[in-house]
Amino acid sequence: MMAKHGLWAAASLTLSLMATSAQAAPDLNAANARLTALLDKNYPALDALYRDLHQNPELGLQEVRTAGILAQHLRKAGFTVTEKVGGTGVVGVLKNGEGPTILIRADMDALPMEEKTGLAWSSKARATYEGKDVPVMHACGHDTHVAYLVGVAQALAAMRDSWSGTVVLIGQPAEEILKGAKEMLDDGLLTRFPKPDYGFAAHVLNGPTGTIAIKAGTAFSASDSYSITFHGRGGHGSMPSMALDPIPIAARFVTDVQTVISREKDPGAFGVLTIGAINAGSAPNIIPDSAEVKVNIRSLTPEVRQLLRSGAERSAKAAAMMGNAPEPTITYLTGTASLVNNESMAANGLATLKPVFGERLLFAPASAAPVSASEDYSEFVDAGIPSLYFAIGGYDPAALADLKAKGQPVPTNHSPFFAPKAEPVIRNAVAAIVLSVIGGVRPDAK
Repeated sequence: MMAKHGLWAAASLTLSLMATSAQAAPDLNAANARLTALLDKNYPALDALYRDLHQNPELGLQEVRTAGILAQHLRKAGFTVTEKVGGTGVVGVLKNGEGPTILIRADMDALPMEEKTGLAWSSKARATYEGKDVPVMHACGHDTHVAYLVGVAQALAAMRDSWSGTVVLIGQPAEEILKGAKEMLDDGLLTRFPKPDYGFAAHVLNGPTGTIAIKAGTAFSASDSYSITFHGRGGHGSMPSMALDPIPIAARFVTDVQTVISREKDPGAFGVLTIGAINAGSAPNIIPDSAEVKVNIRSLTPEVRQLLRSGAERSAKAAAMMGNAPEPTITYLTGTASLVNNESMAANGLATLKPVFGERLLFAPASAAPVSASEDYSEFVDAGIPSLYFAIGGYDPAALADLKAKGQPVPTNHSPFFAPKAEPVIRNAVAAIVLSVIGGVRPDAK
């Protein structure tokens, strides 16, 4: 997950929601007390699991060890487990009488970057990424996600007298490259296993520990990534007229494509276009025969998404034409649509959980700005599974205050310094999801 912001801002609650919450409070508070006792018992093992995963991270679609460990824990909790779904994905099913089928998902993959947190259990792992040997780090907190999924499995199995229906737990690969959810769907997730009526997921962000955030409506942006190769003709650096230099063409594109944002997009609509990589050449006196530019686009609406996609393609072709070069090769790498929380589930989640979490539960309405990062859980939503996706705070408030006093930024997801406190993240994610299942948080009937 590529989050760049903290938790969604809290919004004022309506009196009607507060009244609804009060009706559900007694039973859910009792369930929470029971869940807390269960977590007190199970947490040392969950923490050991988190630290092991943190020290042994695996990149997307390479999560063989992680998937095997998760599968072992789910089987031990009483789930029927299937491995290698969509490559390295894990599916665990627990049937508990009549009732809805509920999807609960956690992502498993890490990132190709060197850890600089200084944790005693820091990663020293390395792997192959795009043909290169690279360091690997859980810089987005997916190690805590796998641990919370195990905690959810243990709690739902132990508290099956408090809920009924079927839960389908998903250990999803390759979220960071926005491929894993689609791979699992393409491998028959919704036909080989009970089809979920609705779903839940949670992600750690760099907000205060103890906080749990719900964002109604659009919660994360869409993302599209491209590789654009400009073709030239190699030659000697002293004789450019005898060659066709693709580097100035690529440079023209890098500059010109930004006008799609500044001159074509509505200024009030969210849209970001980033040039993430430029690869060309080998020596200062050699004109290369190609130059590759990697582009990432973020948007919230289908209209802006299409504008940026078509604008980038048009700008690339125009740059090549102005350089009297062949048409560029444009390759779509990966992408996903905006992640939209079901608005009735968000409202029902707020009403159900507010009496338990109090001021720690933050809520942002559909009109509030989403996070500009992206999440391929949107693939499950777009496949017809209305969902509620929680944001879980991961940084000690004292540490946040200290950083603020020093004028230093809080490490974000994908920072080499990202080091959320595991225990409150795991406990709060387990509590938010399990209590939502027990409390009957679901979409309103159509």
